[in-house]
Amino acid sequence: MNKGAKRRMLLLLVVFILLVSYVSYTSFTYWKQILSNNKEKELLEDKYTSLLNEEEILETDLIKLQDPEYVAKYAREKYLYSKDGELIIKIIEDNE
Repeated sequence: MNKGAKRRMLLLLVVFILLVSYVSYTSFTYWKQILSNNKEKELLEDKYTSLLNEEEILETDLIKLQDPEYVAKYAREKYLYSKDGELIIKIIEDNE
């Protein structure tokens, strides 16, 4: 091989190495982003599921709170309201 052919082969080798390096770096960057997005997707799906469960609970509570008897019972239990003639006795439990 003469000098010109060696230079061309060296130039092609350098170009090939640069091209392979660029493609490898770009592929690595995209795969890293894809993995990151998959992890974020899983977290968001878990959060979405918990929000759906919370929404279901809140909708159930909303339906219950439209019933006047339930509201009265809830207020008596939670805020110690009483009916006329009722006495409220609060029992404190010791956790020993």
